[in-house]
Formats: sequence, structure tokens, C-alpha cells
Amino acid sequence: MAETLSSLDALKGAVATAGATAISLDDAPRAPVRDALGRSYATGKRKDAVARVWIKPGSGKVVVNGKEMHAYFARPVLQMILRQPFQIAGVENEFDVMATVKGGGLSGQAGAVKHGISKALQLYEPSLRSALKAAGFLTRDSRVVERKKYGKRKARRSFQFSKR
Repeated sequence: MAETLSSLDALKGAVATAGATAISLDDAPRAPVRDALGRSYATGKRKDAVARVWIKPGSGKVVVNGKEMHAYFARPVLQMILRQPFQIAGVENEFDVMATVKGGGLSGQAGAVKHGISKALQLYEPSLRSALKAAGFLTRDSRVVERKKYGKRKARRSFQFSKR
């Protein structure tokens, strides 16, 4: 072992010098990630749904599986979920979205597209990362349906007990 530190001040000095020499990846500025067509791509996931999302500058048009957002996600709540990343980042109606979604139900698919949009936005414009991360949109929601257990009616629900 190197040297023994005898005081708190010596420890603080050692940590400060070690921290100054280490290269931190968080301090390096992030570069935008865009393809030849000026788009950013990201994959979003939620429950069993997986969404492939491309964003590019535009008028705010959202196309999911070849249909307009209003046709694919008819419920206003699901449309609101898709608009949340743009509202948090403050870039409403500035990006066009093209997404393909597979698996899960409509709610999971909306969450997957939202996750993909958030990841693609922070890749397109790295300065938006802090706002999206603070809102929790860059974290994949890992909650999935619990599997059914044997001897049970559902995952935890037991069969009705009959005394007689």
C-alpha cells in the first residue's frame, strides 16, 4: 500500500489530486449523433413493446407504423404521452417522428415510442439531455407483467377457498 494518511485534510488533498488526474467522461461535451439524412435514431422499450424511432427537423408530424399519431393512438392520453418529451425539452412542433412499433398493447407501445423519442432527442441535441433525464424519460421502465405461478389462478391470486 502507498502511504498512510493521518488527517482528514491530507485525505481531502489526496482525493483532490487524484480527481484532477483522472479523465472523466461526464465532463467531455457530447457530440450530436445524426445519419447522412440528418436524422437521429433510437430504440425505445416498455413492457413487451419495442419501438424504432427516427427524428428529424420538421413541422411536428408523428407517423407510427405508417399511420398518423391520431389514427394509431386514438386515445388522447396516449397522444399526450407521445408529446411529453417535446414539451419537457421545449421543442414542440420542431421535429418529425417516424416510428415502427412491435409487441405489447397500445399503452406499452406509447411508452416505448416516448422512450425512443426521448433517446433520439438527446442524441440529436445533447443539450436537451439534462431536461429529459431530470424528467426520467431516458430510463427504461423495467416493470413487466409477473408470470403466472402453478397452483395459483394468476400470478398471486389463489383459487377461491371452499370450507364445505
